[in-house]
Amino acid sequence: MSINPISLSVNCTLTAIGQRARLPFAIAGLLLSAQAQALLPTPLSVVTTEEVASTSQNTAPHHSTQQDAQSVQNVSAGHNSKAEQLLANWREQAKTKNLAQHTTWRRLLYFYEGQNSLLRKNKNVSIVDDASFFLSKNGQQDAGAELDAMLVALANEMATTAYDTAQTLDNNALNSNSVLCRFPARVRWLTETLDIDETELQADCPELDAWMQKLAPEQLSIMFAQEYLDNPTSAFAHTLLRIDSTASAADPSQIHHAYALNYTVGGNPADSFPVYAVKSMIGGYDSIIEIDPYPERFAKYIQDDERDAWTYQLNLTPSEVQQIIRHVWETKDLELPYYFATDNCASEILRLIDVVRPQQHLLSQLPHVVIPSDVVQLLNNENLLGSTSYTPADGTLRQAQLNEVKHQRDQLGYHNSAKQTVNEIKSAQLNPVSSMSDNKQTLLPRLIAVSDNNPIDRHPLQLGYMGIGQRGDNNYIDIGVRAGYHDTLDRPSGFPQFFDLEGAAATLRLYDQDDNSSSNHDSQPKSVVLQNVTLIRGRSFNPINSAKKGKTWGATIEATRVNDGSQEDGTDHLVGSVGYETGWSWVFGTPRANTGEMPPQLCYTFLSGTAQGGRGLNKGFRVGTGINAGCRYQINNQLRAQAELQLPYWYHGSSDESDVRGYYWQPISTLGLQYDIDKKQALRINANYDWQDRVAANDDVQLSYRRYF
Repeated sequence: MSINPISLSVNCTLTAIGQRARLPFAIAGLLLSAQAQALLPTPLSVVTTEEVASTSQNTAPHHSTQQDAQSVQNVSAGHNSKAEQLLANWREQAKTKNLAQHTTWRRLLYFYEGQNSLLRKNKNVSIVDDASFFLSKNGQQDAGAELDAMLVALANEMATTAYDTAQTLDNNALNSNSVLCRFPARVRWLTETLDIDETELQADCPELDAWMQKLAPEQLSIMFAQEYLDNPTSAFAHTLLRIDSTASAADPSQIHHAYALNYTVGGNPADSFPVYAVKSMIGGYDSIIEIDPYPERFAKYIQDDERDAWTYQLNLTPSEVQQIIRHVWETKDLELPYYFATDNCASEILRLIDVVRPQQHLLSQLPHVVIPSDVVQLLNNENLLGSTSYTPADGTLRQAQLNEVKHQRDQLGYHNSAKQTVNEIKSAQLNPVSSMSDNKQTLLPRLIAVSDNNPIDRHPLQLGYMGIGQRGDNNYIDIGVRAGYHDTLDRPSGFPQFFDLEGAAATLRLYDQDDNSSSNHDSQPKSVVLQNVTLIRGRSFNPINSAKKGKTWGATIEATRVNDGSQEDGTDHLVGSVGYETGWSWVFGTPRANTGEMPPQLCYTFLSGTAQGGRGLNKGFRVGTGINAGCRYQINNQLRAQAELQLPYWYHGSSDESDVRGYYWQPISTLGLQYDIDKKQALRINANYDWQDRVAANDDVQLSYRRYF
């Protein structure tokens, strides 16, 4: 893990631990060497003198062997007795309390128990493979070995402080390698658990102290920036931690006193998007921790991307907040793989909270794929969220102004300057309204009502459904599942308006073979077929008559069943399909009063291009282009309808066979209607008609029960 240049300049203070010294690990190793064995008790079986000495050689400043030995001889006579007494006492407590297997200790070392992750490693091995993160050479595989190495180092540093070795050792070198400076979160936990007198833990840690002083962590909040399809890497939303000082905690609008802790992917800008996406999914990039002044990070979301933001104060004590920041100090430079779907910005927030709340197991409660909105809902369910604030994006504020102008125009009638006024309002250049002050240092009072896009209010993202239907003369049952996310007929509360993104969905269809209504049994489909597998399907709607910027477009990657019109007696078959759409959309109707929401009704027109391949197709492929046009209508809060007409023109290539067509139109009309029973249940009707004359089963009607979980 790396940190950006800005984060490297961030300073902080460790109020509770105070000043500390960093003793070369050579002292820790040599104190357990042949010269010190007579004075110190034999280390526990989990740590050896060779391990500690090896760590000392890897991490201590470069002094000659003779100098190190002489320094230890000068010091050991005065403080070995002290170190022996401390170490024996701590080891006894650690053994009695079984601290090596304590949940907090293991989490501080990146050992996870029961983490739901498709890519999880052995729970007995830390996911960190950086030797500098451990004092013991076996620390990655043995939490007990690392605990004992920490106790050895602490005992020596405390004893050295008590006997003032300034005359015999390079004190600056000691401080630079002190465990108090390198691992303040581990030291804090051990001092509390073993009742160590922290007044004896004194060292100069200028970098750590300056870092903590600048951050001045008093309170933590989660900032949630809503989904943003126009940037695929932000399609599933984003979360970061807001670090509040005393000033910004007292007045949340004073964001220039706050910092943003952002856990993200350290991708290569030179990589193409497909490469970037694949490497982000499989851990091909390292993660990075960015710590920036909060205003500049926040402005990126609400001004540059124009994404509404929700901020939730975390119910953590000030001491827990400071311990989290200490742990960030320990881990901010680690090089760990970033997994877009499992180890991401959202999972890292849960991991940090788990470190200070051993009684809670937040990470293990999430499904295999970690989504930012799932994290917000989980924290809400665990009563870890306090006060909530909503910050509308710049585009949302312009939309509120646009709604007001249209309302006045509808009330007072059309006037000549109306069009000009609308265009001025929609323009970010001509109308630079914002939730932030001009200098981007403070948040301005919110003047509009809250939009219906709080992620706490949304339906669960996973979906299972069962439907009964009829296709032609054949009855069937559909059984399907969708790993995420949301389509335009789903319950809209908690999502950006008209949000449409689905992924990892599959449908299995079971036909009733006892249906004797068809005289030609050879034309009946197989009893069980895979109807559809969707990798990704989405549409981004940015209506041209709204204040939203961006284009209207869509993309699909799936395997689906088709009955093409090329052959006279074509059969139903599964094909791979890739499609892209680009077009225009419009909104109409009356929006909710005093909000920045768009009108509730939507119509759209797309120019589409699709390529399909499969053995059942004539010549194994077909490519098509055409027009897709439709409308979505919000009937009431629980009922929505959508109708669409697809007009693709398909091409298979020329053929010498008289009954085979190489190109043709294949119009398809669809209708969908969904009624929400509650937040987790719904009924949906789907109907479509294939206007192709060579398709035997033109009509398909289905009623399904949908359960979100």
